[in-house]
Amino acid sequence: MRRREFIKIVASSAGSVWPVKLPAQQPSMPVIGFMSGRSPEDSAPNVSAFRQGLAETGFVEGQTIMIEFRWANGDYDRLPVLAADLVNRGVAVLVALGGDASPLAAKSVTATIPVVFGMGGDPIKAGLVASFNRPGGNFTGFTIWTNEMESKRLGLLRELLPAIPLLGVLANPKFAPTAQELEDLELASKEINQRLFVASANNDAELDAALISLTQQRVGAFLVTAAPFFDTRLDRIVRFAAENRLPAIYHFREYAIAGGLITYGPNFNESYHNAGVYAGRILKGAKPADLPVLQPTKFDFVINLKAANALGLTVPPTLVAQASEVIE
Repeated sequence: MRRREFIKIVASSAGSVWPVKLPAQQPSMPVIGFMSGRSPEDSAPNVSAFRQGLAETGFVEGQTIMIEFRWANGDYDRLPVLAADLVNRGVAVLVALGGDASPLAAKSVTATIPVVFGMGGDPIKAGLVASFNRPGGNFTGFTIWTNEMESKRLGLLRELLPAIPLLGVLANPKFAPTAQELEDLELASKEINQRLFVASANNDAELDAALISLTQQRVGAFLVTAAPFFDTRLDRIVRFAAENRLPAIYHFREYAIAGGLITYGPNFNESYHNAGVYAGRILKGAKPADLPVLQPTKFDFVINLKAANALGLTVPPTLVAQASEVIE
C-alpha cells in the first residue's frame, strides 16, 4: 500500500472512532440594566451597596447575572436614549436611579419590563406608582425625599452661621424638582428673614459662571440643592468652597468625605442596597406591583471639623451633638 493511501485511511478512521467533543452550551445569564443620571465616579460606593443587595438574594455579577451600566453624567437629556438602549438590549430588570429624570425616562420606554426606581420626590405625583404599599404596575423602588429637605439644610446652616447677610443657593434649573426646592427655600428664608441669591447652572460653563457669581455677590455661605448634575461635579464645587473660604452645606455624605463642611440627607448606600435586594427578588419571580415603595430609615448629618478649622469656624457643641458622623 502506498504511503499516501495509508494516511487517508487512518485519517478517515480517526474521524469515525474518535469524534471531536463539543463543549456543552451554557445557559445565558439574566441581564440587569442599570441607568443613572449621575456618573460612575460619584456613584461608586452606592453601586457597591447595590451589588451587595443583589448578592444577598443569590445573584453575583459575572457569575449568575450580568449588569449593563448606562450613565448620563448629569446630562438628563440623554436618559431616554439610555433607557431605550437597555430595553432594546432585552434586560430582565431595569434599574433607574440617580434623580427623578431617570425613572421617568424608563417609564417613557416600557410598560412591561420590571423597573426598580430611585428618586428624591413623590413617585405617586410622578405617576410611577398607584400607592406606596401597592405600586400596582411594573414599577417599584424607593424615594429618599432629598428634594424635600432644603429648608432643613437651610436651618442647619443658619444654626452654624446665625448672621449670614446673604446666602447663596446653587440650583440646577433643568432638574425637575428644583422649582419646588427653590419654593421651599424661599418660604423658609422669609420666616427667618434670610436674604437669598440663586445661582443657576446646567452645564460646565454655567457652573463656572454660577460659582463666580457667588463670590461677586459676596455671599456669606451657600447651599447646594439636591441635583445629580452637581453630584457629578462634586469635587469641583467642594474645591471652590475651600479656595474661596465659603462655608457650604450639601445633600449627601460624599461631599463631606471630599472635604465639604456639612451634609444632611438620606443614607444613599441603604437605598441602593435595597434596590439591589428588590432587583434580585424580581429576578426570582416577585412582581413589582407587590413590592412596597421604600422610604429612608437612616439620615446622614456629617460635620467635617477639618474643613471647619480651615475656614476658621467653631462648630457649636449642640450642632456636633446632633451629627451622625464627625470628621476630624
